[in-house]
Amino acid sequence: MFLKKIYLSQFRNYNHLLLDLHPGINIIYGDNAQGKTNFLESIYVLAITKSHRSFIDNNLIQNGEAYSQIKGIIEENGIDSTYEIQIQNGKNKILKINNDIVKKVSDYVSKINIIIFYPDDLDLVKGSPSMRRRFLNLEIGQIHSNYLNVLSEYNQILKMRNDYIKLINQGQTVDMNYFQVLTDYYIDKSILLYQYRNQFIEKLNDISKKIFYDISTIDGFHIEYKTSFHFEKYDSDCMKEIISNKINKIYYSEVKMKSTLYGPHKDDFEIFIDDKSIKSYGSQGQQRMAVLAIKLAEIQMFKGITGQYPILLLDDVFSELDDIRKNNLLNYIKNDIQTIITTTDLLNIDKSIQENSKLIYIRNGSVIEEEVK
Repeated sequence: MFLKKIYLSQFRNYNHLLLDLHPGINIIYGDNAQGKTNFLESIYVLAITKSHRSFIDNNLIQNGEAYSQIKGIIEENGIDSTYEIQIQNGKNKILKINNDIVKKVSDYVSKINIIIFYPDDLDLVKGSPSMRRRFLNLEIGQIHSNYLNVLSEYNQILKMRNDYIKLINQGQTVDMNYFQVLTDYYIDKSILLYQYRNQFIEKLNDISKKIFYDISTIDGFHIEYKTSFHFEKYDSDCMKEIISNKINKIYYSEVKMKSTLYGPHKDDFEIFIDDKSIKSYGSQGQQRMAVLAIKLAEIQMFKGITGQYPILLLDDVFSELDDIRKNNLLNYIKNDIQTIITTTDLLNIDKSIQENSKLIYIRNGSVIEEEVK
């Protein structure tokens, strides 16, 4: 899978841009604040429908304009497909595949697989649990389109259940049979989300342990999935019994707190070296290596599950690594993985890489020159 061509209209600081990309390594270079990161962001938005930098879609639209458009041609197994996103000021996004409108985001997101490294990735270690849940949702959603459907249904049921709990708290007369129906649905969707997430983290663990050792020479790396319930195994019947028993015991606490206290909406994961949390005890270098190991492990996961390597975006990653770690990272970037790298200085990137790359110089939202080595 690779992005052959991308067209931007009124996206961030790009008025119009049409660019062909190399199926291997593409290096986007130029000074700061010229649009390199914006360009990577456009590719990410094309794949995920959301930005990794902003929760507000209107921020993606060029100042003074009413809409923004991103259009790309993806080649997969020798077949070209056209993907398009239109972001309209104050309106819902329009998604298209081969000029046909796609109504459900879940039918779009899993089509283009993408992995991004960027400076704020340390939030995956140091940030709040909501950031790690967002990571799980985005990554699993790329692999399993049904996951996003289950997540959407869970969020809807969770809101309905919370609204009902508030009514009970206020002393209003409610239909407790209906409340039990909501609770049963909440449990069923919780089980599915727990199973998806546990499977993802187990696979991530298996692959990332070796990668972390390879790029850091430190042993003992592992990821722990932290849920609201303690499951010995992720069998549906056992999980249903554990969740049901717990929910029944905390009914009055939930009414007092006016919300659903446990569930996938409280999930988290933590990264350890042996028995020490990287978040609390790891150096910034170890934290950065942990993120790199996770993202590199995802490349292998995507290939194993989908049969295709994802598109890899590296936003100024090389400037923050020493030569040894650069080389260790590059060992995992294969020639058949389309990689798009940004840098302010080509000296940050080994000449052997540049020799087999397409070099693209960007200044003020425009491509000034291109060179294929």
